[in-house]
Amino acid sequence: MKLKGYIQRYINLTEQEYIVFLSYLDTKSFKPGEKLLDFKERCQKRFFIKKGCVRMYGYTEKGKEQIYHFAIENWWISNYESLLNNTPSYLIIEAIEPTEVYYLTSEKFELLCQQLPKIERMFRMIMERAYIAFQKRLEFLFNLSSEEQYRHFIKVNAKFTQRIPQYMLASYLGVTPEFISKIRSKI
Repeated sequence: MKLKGYIQRYINLTEQEYIVFLSYLDTKSFKPGEKLLDFKERCQKRFFIKKGCVRMYGYTEKGKEQIYHFAIENWWISNYESLLNNTPSYLIIEAIEPTEVYYLTSEKFELLCQQLPKIERMFRMIMERAYIAFQKRLEFLFNLSSEEQYRHFIKVNAKFTQRIPQYMLASYLGVTPEFISKIRSKI
């Protein structure tokens, strides 16, 4: 799905409005392992994944890597805590595979919303859906066993299972790679 089709899922833009929207976006490519947002950097951008796959992660108090989120084509990703509060990010956003993004800086986002107010509605709707997904993740975390969480993840997110390494999926689910191997051997 192209960006225009993605936007049309939320709001209707005329061709002229779409051209205006595009004029506020910049593009950038990232190699695997390259960071879109680094540790303690102030997040100033919202990223739309044109192509590729990224992860958002941080570290526990014991220094263990913990993945919080993945994003693939046609997903927005940002550290909203850092972005909205203008604070250093304690999460890192990193490309897992060659990745191309559109990005929208905070400054351009404000200007864009002034010029096209319906864009603010679109982002509100995106954030509402993200919040629902977050609630579902918490629900699964508290109500499903690790094995049930894994089975649910691969059922709902089949696109990810072929694209992310097993150790990253384990980090996201809070289990060991060996645990995932054991479950996979049963399937």
